[in-house]
Amino acid sequence: MVSTKRTEAAPLGRPGEGLLPSAPVPRARILVVDDEPNARAALRTLLAEEGYTVSEAADGMEALGILREQSMDIILADVRMPRMDGLALVRAAREEGIPGAFVMMTAFASVETAVEAMRSGAENFLTKPLDPATILVVLDKVLEKRDLARDAEQLRLRVQERYRIDSIVGDSAALQAIFDVVRRAAPTKATVLLLGESGTGKELVAQAIHQESPRREKPFVKVNCAALSETLLESELFGHERGSFTGAVGRREGRFELADGGTLFLDEIGDIAPSVQVKLLRVLQQREFERVGGTQTLKVDVRMVAATNRDLAGAVAAGKFREDLYYRLNVVAVTLPPLRTRKGDIPALVSHFIQRYAQSYGKHVRGLLPGTLNALLRYDWPGNVRELENVIERAVVLATTPDLTADDLPPVLSGPSPSHPRAGSFIPGATLREIEREAILRTLEVVEGSTSRAASMLGISARKIQYRLKEYAEQEGKPAHNEEGQPEPHR
Repeated sequence: MVSTKRTEAAPLGRPGEGLLPSAPVPRARILVVDDEPNARAALRTLLAEEGYTVSEAADGMEALGILREQSMDIILADVRMPRMDGLALVRAAREEGIPGAFVMMTAFASVETAVEAMRSGAENFLTKPLDPATILVVLDKVLEKRDLARDAEQLRLRVQERYRIDSIVGDSAALQAIFDVVRRAAPTKATVLLLGESGTGKELVAQAIHQESPRREKPFVKVNCAALSETLLESELFGHERGSFTGAVGRREGRFELADGGTLFLDEIGDIAPSVQVKLLRVLQQREFERVGGTQTLKVDVRMVAATNRDLAGAVAAGKFREDLYYRLNVVAVTLPPLRTRKGDIPALVSHFIQRYAQSYGKHVRGLLPGTLNALLRYDWPGNVRELENVIERAVVLATTPDLTADDLPPVLSGPSPSHPRAGSFIPGATLREIEREAILRTLEVVEGSTSRAASMLGISARKIQYRLKEYAEQEGKPAHNEEGQPEPHR
């Protein structure tokens, strides 16, 4: 609860002078609506002393005019007034979408009046004669509720913003193709199967599917199937009744019930046992199930998104995964590419992670020193985006300068990747022209032929790259490339 006491700091004065209290900081804007001038004056004095900014109106009509022009946090309104009473004021304000919390006052308190006030949209109710302490407590509660609602809304908006498909970092062709499929599948009820190596961002895509769907206001519930034993996973998914097994001391709702109306994300679905596969197939087909140890059939409306780093088709062929369940899951399949095949996204990912962890740890880190990016591009990232994020977080934590250097990276990144076919191209004795050619061509490979992105990474102009490509093409008798990395037509 917000304290009604104010601590007023007094400025230092010269010896012999009185100390003046500082002006209170306005806590909230309140509109007092009452047809009795003395009542309005008393409330104005009380509330102003507590730091509130106070406006007045003599009836509902005057108050409605003020509310159309000014925003108020709280409207403290009498129920009985001429022209327009307090309840009519609440209804009119709500119909017009005017914000603000209404607290009603009346000398004729009754259960019926209180119920009608609440149904009209009031937050609370005060009985005259008013007790100053009660007024302040009620106002504090109203403001606390408002602040909690604002915080919850801001958190909801941040979550939506973070997990929108547009917020996923990367503009490689492979990733854009995935975004296109996700945008088309998200508004439907279709089950989505996310495939790919660990660390490629399957959970992030699952959350984006939920946020892009009509179910975004409903729960997004996730379960890591590989982290639970067969018995625990069955209970986690479908819930259990009291006494159904040792330790089941009461009824528990499962994740399907918790996700009703929303989305259930089953990560590592390739690890579930055959007995659980049977029950999962039934839910997908009939949208119904029973709790463990129960007999009541429960129906749910859940959108399923599943993910795995295993070869499910191979598991089906080997008899380790049910074929019918596989086809039920594989309505819309999305395979996330490993980071080593889309290294052109690394600069944007690095920038994103530096900004995130610099803010999180309160470090002044702004980017990379020249040459540091080369170490990140040479590495093949077996742990994918998750590993890159971990490396950048570590580098930000250990950084002693505003720009990350190769010394801030772990030792595994200090040398060339042994799997890179051109790791040994830069050798002593090579001419500057040969080194420049190698740098341009290797960078173009990384950025999938985009000369503008390659120019940005190399710190040179796109025009220079175009000139060099034309020169290389003339030397080898091959067509040059345009600014989009496509072959230029012969003239």
